[in-house]
Amino acid sequence: MSQRDLWNERYQQKGHVWGAAPNQFVADRLAGLEPCRVLDLGSGQGRNAIWLARQGHDVTAVDVSDVATRQAAELAEGAGIALQFIAEDLTTWEPPAESFELVLLAYLQAPEASRKAVHSKAAGALAPGGHVFIVAHHRDNLSEGVGGPPMVEVLFDEEMLAADFAGFEVVENTRVLRHVEQGDIVGDAVDIIFFARKPHS
Repeated sequence: MSQRDLWNERYQQKGHVWGAAPNQFVADRLAGLEPCRVLDLGSGQGRNAIWLARQGHDVTAVDVSDVATRQAAELAEGAGIALQFIAEDLTTWEPPAESFELVLLAYLQAPEASRKAVHSKAAGALAPGGHVFIVAHHRDNLSEGVGGPPMVEVLFDEEMLAADFAGFEVVENTRVLRHVEQGDIVGDAVDIIFFARKPHS
């Protein structure tokens, strides 16, 4: 089954998988930014992209799932929020070079080769001085946290993110806890936040 089919099936079966509110770390760290051009890679059902558009940003949201993209567009339209949604494979889609001041990746689940390809595209899409913001499942979540994917190859740690964005000025590269209460799952998930600035030269 392709990644598109896999995620389409999940979104068709479960409705709003993570709810309509933005991720808590996105809302905390990115509140108050001056309006800018934002690229949300792996935007899912649009919860973060729509929140960013509400803050006045010019948002382009890209996800492999056309089902999630359609759901996100419907949610945005119902709320009267204007932004662009694109259904494309992140590993093959080419963003316009140096066209965004902020690139967001929230809970991308990708093995090493795909992760590096997407992170390279994120870096290339950023204008000099722009920022990348990543929130993801930490590798420690397998042994210390709750929820999240059980495959180590799609989990992140501080060293791999620093390496993927070598040369960037790191603002934050931190292991954080996120409290989860979802059905039978109650406890703290172990996440990672990576926030870094692209140099001007």
